[in-house]
Amino acid sequence: MTPEGGGFDSLAGARHQAVPASTVPAGVRTVSPHSATATRLVLIRHGEAVCNVSGVCGGPIGCGGLTGPGRQQVGALRDRLTITGELAGAGALYASVLPRAIETAELVAPALAGADSDGRRRASLSIETECLLCELHPGEADGLTWAEFTEQFGALDWDADPGRPIAPGGESWTGFVNRVAGALDTIVAGHVGQLVVIACHAGVIEASLLAKMPVAGGLTGARMQLRTQHASMTTWEIDGGRWRLLGYNDAAHALGPGKD
Repeated sequence: MTPEGGGFDSLAGARHQAVPASTVPAGVRTVSPHSATATRLVLIRHGEAVCNVSGVCGGPIGCGGLTGPGRQQVGALRDRLTITGELAGAGALYASVLPRAIETAELVAPALAGADSDGRRRASLSIETECLLCELHPGEADGLTWAEFTEQFGALDWDADPGRPIAPGGESWTGFVNRVAGALDTIVAGHVGQLVVIACHAGVIEASLLAKMPVAGGLTGARMQLRTQHASMTTWEIDGGRWRLLGYNDAAHALGPGKD
């Protein structure tokens, strides 16, 4: 079911362009030509997690992994990727060290391997876990309900004070965004020209947008308060240090077969 030529470029219609983008003057070009040296980074938000539905601050203590519906959400994404092959042949698969992200990576891994020249599916990618890809580090708030959090640490408003840590031993919003930006830069530098998939968190996805798009105050405390769906994909292309957003919050698979 994958269009001729396979992979993301053919799904995006890049192989069917009547006039090459390179013929358009660079100064007025709105769609840049594809580069063989570009790295493609796909950020997948984990499926619905136990901490999401129980109202618990989900750090290493509070994260109870995925719920049943959360596993179904990621399963729908895996099934889509298996059919389309749009992420087949990925060069690396990362996950944060939190169980909900690791479970998500484990579920999608079989759809990333692709097939060899004989049509046989390759072995699933191994998962590389990285703490720098975690949701905001909660410190002493880890495992508390949000009611308990407010009782112990008071109200917190990052729109007014993005530099305030969430709790003792935890991160501020500003610190979190800068931590994620550095982690993504390191991963991209290690996988030039490859497709890299990362199972992570809504905060990580928002941090990538704040850090890598021309957003006023992106690295100093701005917030978007996005509604990033569970098991959705956000895709970046990075070439020569320039980050291009190719897609945000892609969860068409959640609509069910024949509805995308």
